[in-house]
Amino acid sequence: MASIYSCRQCGANLNLHTAHLFSAEIYFEAGNKDSLSFALVDATKFTFLKEDKIRPFFESLNYWGIQRKRTKIKCVSCGHLLGYIYDDGPPLTDSPGQFHFGPSQVIPRAPRYRFKTKALRITSET
Repeated sequence: MASIYSCRQCGANLNLHTAHLFSAEIYFEAGNKDSLSFALVDATKFTFLKEDKIRPFFESLNYWGIQRKRTKIKCVSCGHLLGYIYDDGPPLTDSPGQFHFGPSQVIPRAPRYRFKTKALRITSET
């Protein structure tokens, strides 16, 4: 069953497709809590704003850092913050990684569009 995802603030249809949704069981470094992650989005429905902060941040007890680079996703209609783009998606190559230890930060990764569930209005398509 397909769902319609729209902005909670203004009600604009965001043209997100359930077929591009990552399942909740997939682990990402930036986490999955209270969010939905998509592999592809329609770029005409959003504005993207790069963010580069140098200060400590914590995603979990075991994942933290000093510099955070990410891109804000905002609704093109009202400018409401919907989520962020992270570069921790699936690897873009079939490489076994540095010293064959698996994918790492060295291997380029696909972007992951992470939307906050509280910023979306999700309705079932009938």
